[in-house]
Amino acid sequence: MGNRTWWLGPLAAASLLLAGCGVPAGTAGPNYGTSVSPETPAPGSSTDHSDAAPQAEPSASAQVAGGGSGDGPPEAALMVCGPETQTNVASILALESPPHTVTTWADHLYTCTYHLSGGPLVLSVKESADQPSARVYFDGLRGTLRNAAPIEGLANLGFPAYQDQDGSVVFLKDNMTLHVDASDLPGTVGPHGVTRTALAYQVATTVLACWTE
Repeated sequence: MGNRTWWLGPLAAASLLLAGCGVPAGTAGPNYGTSVSPETPAPGSSTDHSDAAPQAEPSASAQVAGGGSGDGPPEAALMVCGPETQTNVASILALESPPHTVTTWADHLYTCTYHLSGGPLVLSVKESADQPSARVYFDGLRGTLRNAAPIEGLANLGFPAYQDQDGSVVFLKDNMTLHVDASDLPGTVGPHGVTRTALAYQVATTVLACWTE
């Protein structure tokens, strides 16, 4: 695994710099178990953001916690389609503007699909009732991927994580499972011709930077 993921450490550092989600030290963040925003999708619905301005993203650098009992996505989930993540995706891929996105919310799974010229980039967050339930979901998702392998060492940023070679990267933090799926994109993407999996990892770590104090 070491030879396959030597590039993850530098990518993680670059991603954390890109994220720009920090708040002053000692600033308390929101409870990410709380559902927010009247503009969040209703359960079972989808939202096309092609004609709408980017939705204001929740303040960052707070710890993901709680199961969330509201009808809408928790703040942590909303971040995968928030303006900071949209800007980061555009920056990573050297796009002139953030790509068109469509979101869905069903069965406590929030999905944001970025429509890129080469295919969709799908970011999803599964909100589980508690950490043990989240671990069950995280482990089950791994079984659906081909030859998924753990992300080890500094590259996992201290979280349970795995990736496959088809473009999927998955991280677990508290009761949230983050899945970045670039499997429908070409084999290499972006101005530097990185692999789909490298892209998925870089995008995932920018989101994690917003979830972590």
